Amino acid sequence: MLPSDLVNYKKKSRKIIALTAWDSISGSIAEQANVDLVLVGDSLAMVCLGYKSTLPLTLENIIYHTNAVSRGFKKKIEEQPLVVSDMPFLTYQCGEDKAVEYAGKIIQSTYAKAVKVEGAEPEIQKVISRLIRMGIPVMGHIGLTPQSYLNIGLKKQGESLESQEKIKKEASILEKLGCFSIVLEHIPELLAKEIQNNLTIPTIGIGAGNYCDGQVRVTADLLGLNDDQPPFCQPIIQGKKLFKDKLKEWVDSERLS
Repeated sequence: MLPSDLVNYKKKSRKIIALTAWDSISGSIAEQANVDLVLVGDSLAMVCLGYKSTLPLTLENIIYHTNAVSRGFKKKIEEQPLVVSDMPFLTYQCGEDKAVEYAGKIIQSTYAKAVKVEGAEPEIQKVISRLIRMGIPVMGHIGLTPQSYLNIGLKKQGESLESQEKIKKEASILEKLGCFSIVLEHIPELLAKEIQNNLTIPTIGIGAGNYCDGQVRVTADLLGLNDDQPPFCQPIIQGKKLFKDKLKEWVDSERLS
């Protein structure tokens, strides 16, 4: 699958389903679940590497884990989900030249066919425009941008009229710059609906209601593997407890055998 295929999904009113992955097992599971898109997100810093935020993740980390995810795919390449890699903190906030170099390394060194960039500040707009002109597809990301949590926290965005207008303007700018899709994170549902209606590119929601063109979830959150669940993602199973209990049963039985 290519980034342009997601745009066609929107034209056909076909819902886009995306999950995160961080290794070959999670990649394989996502592929077998028939998702359209696998995001190798910087959330792996917390899910996989044990950090408290996404900020410590490095370029080398994202390349390593993107390759691990892709190695878990078993379908023919044309049937595999679209792989998008997050650009880690300070790989695109450092100027256009460095951003092109770092994004280029991700595309050259992995099976990712696009990168995701958070924010729409003037400096970020220049970076996104340059990346796209250099042939690197970009997925935008506005609303709650976790890499900026030191400034904005992790609270819901778009609560005030001023904030809503800002997010709507950012969405329009990102489309004009050439982003093939935009993640809308933790914003009011009706705001997401308005943005979705105004854009020709797909919106992918996470904690943004049901009106987006698609949904993305952190797989570990969805499976209940994390101790701290985000308020907008209710787990479909209590995976951590299930695995812990079953493993404890096995350990206890082995001790008695």
